Amino acid sequence: MTGAVAPPPPPAAQAAASEAPQGVGKLVVLMITAFIDMVGVLMIIPQLPFYAKRLGGNGFDVAALGGYHVGIGQITALLVSAFTVAQLLSAPMWGRFSDKFGRRPALMIALGASAVAYVIFGFANTLWLLFLSRLVQGAGGGTVGVIQAYVADATRPQDRAKSLGWLSAATNAGVALGPVFGSWTLGLKIGGPGLVAAALCVINIIFCGIYLTESHDVRAHAGKPKPRRSGTAVARVVTHSSEPASRLIWIYAVGIGAFQGVNSILALFLAVRYGVTASTIGYFFMYVGVISVVTRALILGRLVDWLGEAKLSRMGLVIMAIGLATLPLTVHYWQLALAVALMPLGAAFTFPCVTALLSRVISNEERGLYMGVQQTFGGLSRAIYPMIAGFTFDRLGVGVPFFISAVLVASTLLLGLDLESYAKH
Repeated sequence: MTGAVAPPPPPAAQAAASEAPQGVGKLVVLMITAFIDMVGVLMIIPQLPFYAKRLGGNGFDVAALGGYHVGIGQITALLVSAFTVAQLLSAPMWGRFSDKFGRRPALMIALGASAVAYVIFGFANTLWLLFLSRLVQGAGGGTVGVIQAYVADATRPQDRAKSLGWLSAATNAGVALGPVFGSWTLGLKIGGPGLVAAALCVINIIFCGIYLTESHDVRAHAGKPKPRRSGTAVARVVTHSSEPASRLIWIYAVGIGAFQGVNSILALFLAVRYGVTASTIGYFFMYVGVISVVTRALILGRLVDWLGEAKLSRMGLVIMAIGLATLPLTVHYWQLALAVALMPLGAAFTFPCVTALLSRVISNEERGLYMGVQQTFGGLSRAIYPMIAGFTFDRLGVGVPFFISAVLVASTLLLGLDLESYAKH
């Protein structure tokens, strides 16, 4: 009938329609922010073992431990652990800070800390300055949970795994490009990769200041009952390990610690087995990054819709464990390429799904806190395992850390046998 007026959509539909563009806009800005940040991070990470070797030589003896020799593998692991220990201590604090004052200021402060850390790295001429740069960056790097809470604020529960996958795709694009940029900047006379990474942080801060809007209603949060303290939340994961949130945090922590822990000695393994150098390591990480980007951007969302987060996370754990177990068994480049591909593929299926499930089983008022607690446990795992990886690399064989990682990743399957029931919340 001409002239008829369509009835207005129901309030829920109006809210969804008005919320969708805003959520998409926030996600795009976060993706750009995460990409720029990860380019800076990955300009530095692959170079750490080579900086450690240049400044630390063949290692050093510790007189207080009866002349115990700390090898280059353990020095590199200590550099990685310095970051994760600082991140471990700061993550819940940043989570509570973002719940109380907003996600945006927490993120910008963290970027500022990273800029300072990169400047220290750029001028480091001793191992101690390298350690200082890692500690400073780790203290400001406890905001991974803040970014995850940002995404959870801006998206519907059923879309969170896909959104986190898109965010991860952006970070892994940085993983693909950052190492290559880092290798290119080695020839700079002043500062090298460190100062270029610091400049990227400054650009990122300006970008966030202009385009990133707050996703968390701080005033509404102020009117809610006070959430539990950070220490209480951490303790609850240990004392109530059978609760959904606790089990998901343990899966994340054990899995990501075992997976990322071997990265501390991965460059050393490739140098021993395949002759990789500081100028060529970037191309290896670019290969890993491209696989991660393609998987998270083009495949993850479809598989989440088909299988659901719970089943897909378990599939990812199996794939990741196979990749870790077969990597040290490779002898040809095509075997290496296949084994390495399984690792980021499994990680892409596992960690966004686990984090999305966690966002469903905690209240909005404690989302930032528990995302921070997840990073605390993940940070603890990433701090402990590099030490194990460095020790076993130096003392037991270059392939042993990868076998241990494979066993740990596979063991987390037992923690998530009934994750489907969590996805209903």
